[in-house]
Amino acid sequence: MTHKYQEINVKGGVPIKAWVDGVDFDIKAQQQLRNAAMLPFIYKWIAAMPDVHVGIGATIGSVIPTKKAIIPAAVGVDIGCGMMAVKTSLNASQLPDHLRGVRDVIESCIPHGRTAGGGRNDRGAWSKLPKRVTSVWKGLGSRLQDIGDKHPAILKANHVNHLGTLGSGNHFVEMCLDEDNQVWLMLHSGSRGIGNRIGTYFISLAKRDMEDVLGRLPHRDLAYFNEGSPHFDDYVEALMWAQEYARHNREIMMANLIEGLQQSDLLPDFATDLMAVNCHHNYAAQETYDGQDVWITRKGAVRAGKGELGIIPGSMGARSFIVRGLGNEESFCTCSHGAGRVMSRTEAKKRFTVADQELATEGVECRKDAGVIDEIPMAYKPIEAVIKAQSDLIEVVHTLKQVVCVKG
Repeated sequence: MTHKYQEINVKGGVPIKAWVDGVDFDIKAQQQLRNAAMLPFIYKWIAAMPDVHVGIGATIGSVIPTKKAIIPAAVGVDIGCGMMAVKTSLNASQLPDHLRGVRDVIESCIPHGRTAGGGRNDRGAWSKLPKRVTSVWKGLGSRLQDIGDKHPAILKANHVNHLGTLGSGNHFVEMCLDEDNQVWLMLHSGSRGIGNRIGTYFISLAKRDMEDVLGRLPHRDLAYFNEGSPHFDDYVEALMWAQEYARHNREIMMANLIEGLQQSDLLPDFATDLMAVNCHHNYAAQETYDGQDVWITRKGAVRAGKGELGIIPGSMGARSFIVRGLGNEESFCTCSHGAGRVMSRTEAKKRFTVADQELATEGVECRKDAGVIDEIPMAYKPIEAVIKAQSDLIEVVHTLKQVVCVKG
């Protein structure tokens, strides 16, 4: 296998292997990667994916392997954020001529966005819990209480009323067509308010625990928990819980979406057991490489073990990809999680107009207003170039193009 990465040597640290041929590789992202590479417990090297760009704490689009330590800010605050896609038996010819009705169904069965400051009347949370949510919560709620008994501040967040909801920002629900005009349903979300609270809390706790030596780190956001330290096990427990919550969150939304579309009079009867993918792209997991147990933190990156399916979405108006991993251990069996931003949300809003957004999303039933200009495709790297840069990590199974998009 021909490897496509560039290797960057870091004085006083491990190397960085970056799959960035043909795509933008911001100098600030490079410095962030160098900072992480200088930590004493990094295993072998750090991997950077083609969607790599600056993040808070650690670089988005990076793989940070660690021995007996975890960096909470490298996981981030949208713990377990990821994608889910389901192939249906529907063909494009079976869709209605106008798709606004389909968008209305999606918006009615999945709470999305954020209003009322996230308070009691927030449209992005459940005011009355559906049975599907309460059923799943039975297994999650008691375990959260155990975590909260040790760290009560964590419980001061939306949790059960966010289960099965989308959120805001770049989270989305889409109806897509593949290369054979088969209809797919796809969504992007994570662990919502409670995941944010867990991430924020433990990032701060790691900094407090390391207060005496924080100034010696390459960056204070790289504060970590060593295995055996007072809060390592507590963080791992909360982290694993939030990742499970995120997976359930996507499954509930998808179930509600399928049910809502099946019960509408817009579509003929259809099946959804053809293919399904549910993958995290902000998470940590213990994996084994060369006989060594290693914590692999993927921040904006998807596991791509040999034969494993993953999802690499484009932005609004761009294509998305269902991929199969090639099991390349040079990247710690990882691929990108999307296209990767090339400009901030603020810069995108300054540079582009509603007219630009309308042109970029032509043919897609979606919002076309000032509130979503920051998600315009031109604010991201070209997804085709991102896919090409990692051809030794994944193979494309399906190419999807959205026809309906609902943003958070």
